[in-house]
Amino acid sequence: MKLRLLVLALGSLLSFGSFGQPSSYPNKTVRIVVPFAAGGATDIVTRILAQKLNEVWGQSVVVDNRGGAGGNIGAVEVVKSAPDGYTLLMTSGSIVTANEHIYKNMGFNPKTDLMPITMVSSGPQVIVVNPSLPVKTLKELIELAKAKPGTLNYGHAGIGSQTHLAAENFLYATGLSIQNIPYKGEGPAITDLVAGQINMATPNVPAAIGFINGGKLRALAVTGKERSPALPNVPTVSETVPGFENIGWFGLMAPAGTPQAVIDKIHRDVAKVLDTIDIRARFFVQGMSPTPLTPSAFATRIQNETARWATVVRDRKIVAN
Repeated sequence: MKLRLLVLALGSLLSFGSFGQPSSYPNKTVRIVVPFAAGGATDIVTRILAQKLNEVWGQSVVVDNRGGAGGNIGAVEVVKSAPDGYTLLMTSGSIVTANEHIYKNMGFNPKTDLMPITMVSSGPQVIVVNPSLPVKTLKELIELAKAKPGTLNYGHAGIGSQTHLAAENFLYATGLSIQNIPYKGEGPAITDLVAGQINMATPNVPAAIGFINGGKLRALAVTGKERSPALPNVPTVSETVPGFENIGWFGLMAPAGTPQAVIDKIHRDVAKVLDTIDIRARFFVQGMSPTPLTPSAFATRIQNETARWATVVRDRKIVAN
């Protein structure tokens, strides 16, 4: 494995000329792997970013959905790719922080097989229910779940996904027993929730806001410290459960061995894109905020959250089958 990475890295350096300067990067199509099914927040954020990078780079930026195993399948696809900057991973926070505590074999090591480039966006999840469920507030949901422990269920994007952990964090804080049903992404989970096949979900806001505004889902609370500007009439969880907060985020990573000059160029270009009025406006209506971080700051964020999720995973006994 180390020999393969060395050979690929040397090849990448040669392809960028002396000292690995990416003077012509990118000069071909860039692929961004989304490790979940289409329709979820990771997919939405990636497509917004890809469209803008396409304009800036003058090269096609394609989105490749590879869902499964809480995001691990898509991550492995990137890890096995050439470290040349032309295959990137749009990770959700949980894949590179919580999954190592949940999966015995992820198929890769996030600490050594991936390089942080930049965080892209962050925002809260939203607790939503099918309108047929006889609850209109978070307090009523908690009361119903306590009266009927283990009978309600919620859908999520896969074991270890941000939407799974957001729900588990809520159940941990409230002492509730609600059954979890994993999907290969937020999109399929929300489809079943709208159809009444499941009771509840805690998707990222971008994946649910259209259904909320269309009356197909009832929003009970958002998981941030403050109300979301995109859903100003929806209270926070902390208004009912003091101190509660859960924020999801998405960021770009590359295979280990990618030249640092390429990592830095992608970071700079993404940071410029995220600072445009167009992108800020498009993220705002999705309930997200642009949150560019330097590669080193992004690495520190990942390290800190990895330690924090270890406690929740242990106490909630979250294990992938």
